[in-house]
Amino acid sequence: MFQPSRPRSTTMGLVRLLGLIYHGSVRHVRRSHRNAVVGLIMNIMQTVIFILAFYLMFTLVPGMRGSAVRGDFLLYLMSGIFLFLTFNKTMSAVIGSEGPASPMMQHAPMNTIVAIGSAAIGALYVQLLSMFVVLFVYHVAFTPITIYNPVGAIGMVLLSWFSGFSIGLVLLAMKPWAPGAVGLVSMIYQRLNMIASGKMFLANTLPGYMLTLFDWNPLFHCIDQARGYTFINYSPQFTAVSYPIYVSVALIMIGLMGEFYTRKFASASWYARR
Repeated sequence: MFQPSRPRSTTMGLVRLLGLIYHGSVRHVRRSHRNAVVGLIMNIMQTVIFILAFYLMFTLVPGMRGSAVRGDFLLYLMSGIFLFLTFNKTMSAVIGSEGPASPMMQHAPMNTIVAIGSAAIGALYVQLLSMFVVLFVYHVAFTPITIYNPVGAIGMVLLSWFSGFSIGLVLLAMKPWAPGAVGLVSMIYQRLNMIASGKMFLANTLPGYMLTLFDWNPLFHCIDQARGYTFINYSPQFTAVSYPIYVSVALIMIGLMGEFYTRKFASASWYARR
């Protein structure tokens, strides 16, 4: 029943941690549906519906289509929607990951770092696979697409995931102390990103007084930079890659400190006392 702990090297400990995160990611991907393929198809359909809804809105509302980059209009929409969904899905997955009082933490190898990493990587896996499937079908079945700098574009997708992960980590650390307030803040921020993310317009076309309303958002910088890497005709002038990196690193440090502090006071009766 009781086994003495065996000393492990740093490398073996890291390999063991990565293995736990891998299995946790698989569990997270299968959580939405018992059949992983069906769950992936549902996520792809959600992405397609999102793209079609914005396509209809840009088509029916006068003047909105003129603000797009010269080039493939659907690719312009997808360059914003993919990053928007990656950011929001990752943030929601991290906030909804198991906390220190979860029954899963009763298993010896499990800890909150594994739960958080599994949720984030699982969300990234589903979003990347959905993105590649949608782009492949559009490229083969409808019209060939050309991405000016594919490496830079996928880098912005990963940066949007990193930004969503950092904000979700801060909210996760606050969640046990004020679950209702965190849920409200998360919902408001995700709804606000429908506009504040900048997926419906270009930063270069905004006047200075409007630019200050959006440049605080890391996702706004990610989407604008992604369009610069996607289209040869667009060069971002008012956004930077460094801003979301610095903000995300700072938020991750704050989130980790908050999570470590919260873990000391968490108990099975936490929510019953609040």
